[in-house]
Amino acid sequence: QVRLVESGGGSVQAGGSLRLSCAASGITLIEYAMGWFRQAPGKEREFVAAINWSGHSTYYSDSATGRFAISRDNAKNTVYLQMNSLKPEDTAVYYCVVGSGAQFSTVVQGEPIHWGQGTQVTVSS
Repeated sequence: QVRLVESGGGSVQAGGSLRLSCAASGITLIEYAMGWFRQAPGKEREFVAAINWSGHSTYYSDSATGRFAISRDNAKNTVYLQMNSLKPEDTAVYYCVVGSGAQFSTVVQGEPIHWGQGTQVTVSS
């Protein structure tokens, strides 16, 4: 059984930073691209960032570009999202996902095959 467990969410003031982690079990992540999505109250779920199987290629949404950094440690079966210069509009539940293949396009353009339970990020002004 595949399980994705996110951690690192919390409350922070605007301009602050948080680092989200997503630990996977029941799956060998090195075979898959990984990513992060988020959903704010009353809004649709949106893509945030994706990383290919090796960690050498990444892709970000416009809102995340320049402020967020996705990375992975395949030895630890874990993916991370470093979020800097946080804004109130970043407030959302953040979800870790597994892509359907090795390239980040499977996260960005495809339908992820596994989702975590989410972690809340709240940014106050």
